[in-house]
Amino acid sequence: MSNRFKFALSLLAITATSVPATIVSAETDDAEKSAFREAVKFGFSGEAIQGGVMIGDAPAGTRSLTFEGVPVPVDEDGKFIIAFNRDAGQAANLVATLDNGQTVRKFINIAPRNWKIEHVAINRRATTRSAAFLALRGPELEQIGAARSIHSGSNGWRQSFIWPAKGRISGMFGSQRIYNGDPGSYHSGVDIAAPTGTYYVAPADGVVTLAASSPFTLEGNLLMIDHGMGLNSAFLHSSEILVREGQQVKRGDPIGRIGATGSATGPHLHWSMKWNDARIDPILLTGPMD
Repeated sequence: MSNRFKFALSLLAITATSVPATIVSAETDDAEKSAFREAVKFGFSGEAIQGGVMIGDAPAGTRSLTFEGVPVPVDEDGKFIIAFNRDAGQAANLVATLDNGQTVRKFINIAPRNWKIEHVAINRRATTRSAAFLALRGPELEQIGAARSIHSGSNGWRQSFIWPAKGRISGMFGSQRIYNGDPGSYHSGVDIAAPTGTYYVAPADGVVTLAASSPFTLEGNLLMIDHGMGLNSAFLHSSEILVREGQQVKRGDPIGRIGATGSATGPHLHWSMKWNDARIDPILLTGPMD
């Protein structure tokens, strides 16, 4: 049984002993029921929306938690994080199992987004990858996957996120082209256009999990940071990376410089975020740029 739930029960006990016996009966039963109902509720901040993130408070006495059947870690104070993929369905199921074996379920209705979709009346060009490209790409994807599997224990996920750089937003999360009915891949992050060499900073505390020693074929100089609890950031196309793998960074620390390395048509910072396998919209964590 958690300390929070024990504390709630102790308050109820104190109330019961301090009220005359003739008054306690029905009123105390109602108070106990009300306190229990409050103790086993979920609490949330954030939006249940495609590409969104929510910070939750688990019910008192939670032993384990699952989101759509997948285990979710819960911090010592009962806080946890969940997120909704860009193409998440209309609802999701959150289940807490309490110390006494009871389960508490929460069905979350997920709001849809109106994505910027551009219909193009041309056929998408067939792309072929050379053997040399494929030979490079395989190990790069392995490095990215390994970086995302690192759980650093950082508490950055609990912070208010800031923009890593200021500039013109040249690409929005979730936008997509449809070529004669054939959908292309959607844009997985937000693009911030700024001159080459412009510093960008850590949007929240974290640990560097990947700092490319040489440009990746598509991402260029790639930097990745784990913010804890499965939440991570990736920064693409850097002209320079200023931190090393394993380094702890604080929100606002300079971590790189904007560039146009890899597959980029001009200098910009592509900032993408994931919570486990869910791609999420950074602007829903930062709010609009000032």
